[in-house]
Amino acid sequence: MVEIDTNISATALKALSVLDYVGEQKHPVSVAQAAEGLQVDRATAYRMLMTLVHAGYVTRDADRNYGLSLKLLTLTRHLMSEDERAKHILKCIRDLSDETSETVHYSALERDCAVLVYRAKGTQRVSVDFQIGDRSQLHCTSIGKVLLAYQDRRFVESIIAAGLPKMAPNTITDGEKFQRELALVRAQGFAFDDFEFAPDMRCLAIPVFEPGGAVPGGLAISGPSSRFSIEKLEQLKDIAIPYANRLSRLLGGID
Repeated sequence: MVEIDTNISATALKALSVLDYVGEQKHPVSVAQAAEGLQVDRATAYRMLMTLVHAGYVTRDADRNYGLSLKLLTLTRHLMSEDERAKHILKCIRDLSDETSETVHYSALERDCAVLVYRAKGTQRVSVDFQIGDRSQLHCTSIGKVLLAYQDRRFVESIIAAGLPKMAPNTITDGEKFQRELALVRAQGFAFDDFEFAPDMRCLAIPVFEPGGAVPGGLAISGPSSRFSIEKLEQLKDIAIPYANRLSRLLGGID
C-alpha cells in the first residue's frame, strides 16, 4: 500500500504540472492542448491555467492561448546572479571554451535530472545547441552519469528502479550494467556518452567537486558525431580535466 503524504497539496501539484507543461512548449497553448497534454478534462485545465494567470505566472493572449510570464525571470534572478562561485564556474567554462573552440556547459543535479546552468558558446559552426535551463535524463548522458556516480547508493537505486528507457542505440538499459558503468566513471574520473542520448551525438563530462566531496555539478562538452569521434573525446578529456580540477580546488572540493 502506498503511503499518502498528507502534507502535499494535490491541487498545488496539478497547477505546477500545468506550469511545467506550458513552460515546455515553444509556443502558447490553448486550453484544449493543455488538457490533452496533461490528460485532464478541459474544465480542470482551464481552472488551473486561470489560477496561474491570476497569480502572474502565466499570461493569456487575445486568442486565449497561454504562455509563461516574465514573473518567472524575477523568481530566478538570484539563482543566476554572479556570486563568487558563479564567477569561478563561468571563468572556467569560458577559458575551456576558448582553448577548445567548443561550447562548454556546467550542469547541476536537480532531483532526477541534470539542469544546464551555465554555458560558454564555442566558435565551431557545427555544434549541439543546448540552452540554459535545459533538463536531461541522468542515465543516458555523460553529465548524468558523472553526477550519479558520486551520489548516495539509495538515490542511484531509485533512478534505476524508475526505469532506464532506451533513448539511442547505445543507451544502457540494464541496471547491473549501468551500476558497472558508474563504477567505471568513479574510477576514471570522467564519463563519455557514445550514442546513448542521441544517435548522432557524443559527449564528455567531468565532475566538479565541492566541500565534503560532494558533486552537485560538472563540466560537459557535446558535439555531433561528424566531428566527435572517440579519439576527439579523449583529446578533449585530457584538456578539460585540469580545468575541472582547478575549479574543484577553487570551490573547496579539492585540497
